[in-house]
Amino acid sequence: MSEPFLAVIAVDEQSAIAIDADRWAVLATSAFRSRGVVAGECNLLFVEEDTIHELNRVHMGKDRPTDVLSFPLEGADATQADDMIGDIVVCPTVAAANALDHAGQGHHHGSVDDEIALLVVHGVLHLVGHDHQDDAEAEVMEDLEQEILAMHHR
Repeated sequence: MSEPFLAVIAVDEQSAIAIDADRWAVLATSAFRSRGVVAGECNLLFVEEDTIHELNRVHMGKDRPTDVLSFPLEGADATQADDMIGDIVVCPTVAAANALDHAGQGHHHGSVDDEIALLVVHGVLHLVGHDHQDDAEAEVMEDLEQEILAMHHR
């Protein structure tokens, strides 16, 4: 019997901002483990604004670029991919534009690095079932983000 295996495959499909894909894969893996996920596979994609804009339009009904989207595998998709957790899609240029807005919030110092770390952790939390549809859920999710970032990013 083989040991459970957790893999985050990070791919940089954009060219605007330098991305250390391996570093962000390690952060995502640590975030999953901190939430009790010890097996499965997640794709972590860094994309251009036009790509995330189209994904946001098609899947979320919002006709604009966004910073991060998460696509958990559910239902029929989950049964077809035995160990697939889902996908996280991050747009570094949108992250860079938003970075200063989050300065001073917890472990965020307003850098692009801190913003991408926040988005990676945010995406992981969505894949493990957290959401922010109401204030109580948002507060729980934000607290978990800060906890994970304190342990694994700073």
